[in-house]
Amino acid sequence: MFGTKQTVADQFVEVLVQAGVERIYGIVGDSLNSLSDAIRRSGAIEWVHMHNEEAAAFAASAEAQLTGRLAVCAGSCGPGNTHLIQGVFDAHRSGAPVLAIASHIVSTEIGTGFFQETDPKQLFGQASHFTELVSSPEQMPRMARVAIQEAVGKRGAAVLVMPGDVLSQHAVNETGTAHRAAGPVIGAPAPEVIEELAERINQAETVAIFGGIGAAGARDDVLQLADVLAAPVGHTLRGKESLQYDNPFDVGMSGLLGYGACYQASHEADLLILLGTDFPYRQFLPGKNTVQVDIDPSRLGRRTPLDQGVAGDVGATIRALLPKLNRKKRDFLDRMLAKHSEELERVVGAYTHDVEHLTPIHPEYVASVLDEEAASDAIFTADTGMCCSWIARYITPNGHRRLLGSWVHGTMANALPQALGAQKVFPERQVVSMSGDGGLAMLLGELLTAKLHNLPVKVVVFNNSSLGMVRLEMLVAGDPPFETDHDAVDFAAIARGAGILGVRVEKPAELRRAMREFLDHDGPAVLDVVTDPNALELPPHVTKEEAAGFALAVGRTVLGGGVGQMLHLARTNLRNIPR
Repeated sequence: MFGTKQTVADQFVEVLVQAGVERIYGIVGDSLNSLSDAIRRSGAIEWVHMHNEEAAAFAASAEAQLTGRLAVCAGSCGPGNTHLIQGVFDAHRSGAPVLAIASHIVSTEIGTGFFQETDPKQLFGQASHFTELVSSPEQMPRMARVAIQEAVGKRGAAVLVMPGDVLSQHAVNETGTAHRAAGPVIGAPAPEVIEELAERINQAETVAIFGGIGAAGARDDVLQLADVLAAPVGHTLRGKESLQYDNPFDVGMSGLLGYGACYQASHEADLLILLGTDFPYRQFLPGKNTVQVDIDPSRLGRRTPLDQGVAGDVGATIRALLPKLNRKKRDFLDRMLAKHSEELERVVGAYTHDVEHLTPIHPEYVASVLDEEAASDAIFTADTGMCCSWIARYITPNGHRRLLGSWVHGTMANALPQALGAQKVFPERQVVSMSGDGGLAMLLGELLTAKLHNLPVKVVVFNNSSLGMVRLEMLVAGDPPFETDHDAVDFAAIARGAGILGVRVEKPAELRRAMREFLDHDGPAVLDVVTDPNALELPPHVTKEEAAGFALAVGRTVLGGGVGQMLHLARTNLRNIPR
């Protein structure tokens, strides 16, 4: 490919091309120079110039999550690595197959406290399945292929630490050909496990299902199971996009961002079935009468006590289980559907009543208008914090839309760089970043990345001049907000200064027209909406201690949020209950 003088960097690029890699996100410089030059000469891989290595890893993670294929990011030695690790950590915890290239100082200086020296093996050890130093050309190309297989096979991050001088040395081994890396595969559990699970389910008078991202490929199987068991189906935030839409058994979401009757169904059922979820909030689970099915045996029982833990693919397990199950009556399901509809009806008026006269604009209203105006196959990303509430409660999945966020790592500033990665791999689809003003400010430079590559990402800024979720946490703890608020910023003006369309909205009556103009723009755009910092989301179930603390901190009612078009589904499900 590169002739007789192939370098280690040239060989590495050849391995990446064989693995199907089309681009690398990062920032070029010093210890990466041999690699970037090899990429330039090859013409086979695109270098996507970002403005922060952290954002490069977020972008790669988004690509990997949306495609299921390996994505690659890179950071130069020292500070480049320490920037990179934040996004790599998020990719790893999200189960995204990402290969991170952490270049290193000259190999002869390692261990001497040299300029920009870190220990990348220790640095990335907690943030990956695999981190290894390439210390000589003789380790290549095998080490590169091992790293790729680790990332794809274990669904997470793998890191290759590559000193700049090693990258520039001549390759000593033939590259050869390579098979495409294989992902994890596990089928149904053993027959005796299925028999035990079926017996438990048949003995329970009422059953509820709570599904997560691990059920994404088994939607039809889950709905068939719910039909046989007359089981209400709740979901996590990561399970929302696959389990919530067109689901006649839907009772919403549990957890800090939850809504509807999911919590009640989970606690009142004789048996709760957890399907493909590692839901971390134990206080929202009943803590008893629970079985769990997960493809990763290490997750079984680590969140809640189990009557039975089942290691297996969710779809394959359900298909093996169905012939052994007895059909159940609908009484419990119908009661939970009625409760779900009642809960949504109760709160939906918060953003629909007299909304054109409520200023500052309610963030719930912004999210609901975005939901109505966005494309049916749009990709949404959400910053950690209050934006997670708005995407969870107001963006309606339909089987084509995708929802991305830092759902497991929970870091700020993820939405814009994830949107950039999504837009890069899907240039024709509408990609919308639901950004908090705090999150956007943290990686504001990535607006320049959108402009540089002419990526038509659409950034909706929920601009409340506050760290809203932190503010709420303080209120619930009984503390007055402290250091959560900041001066008002005109992000639309900043966008215009970068050569990007910037639209600012302060009046709710102007929102829909501005939203349409913003979404229709042919290029990157920022919609800066001034929202009410006091419109705070609360979980559906609050402890007495939390309620007392909140009452102590704020002496007025906090507006609850509706859940947009999901109310229509709840009403439809309610009408389907036999009278």
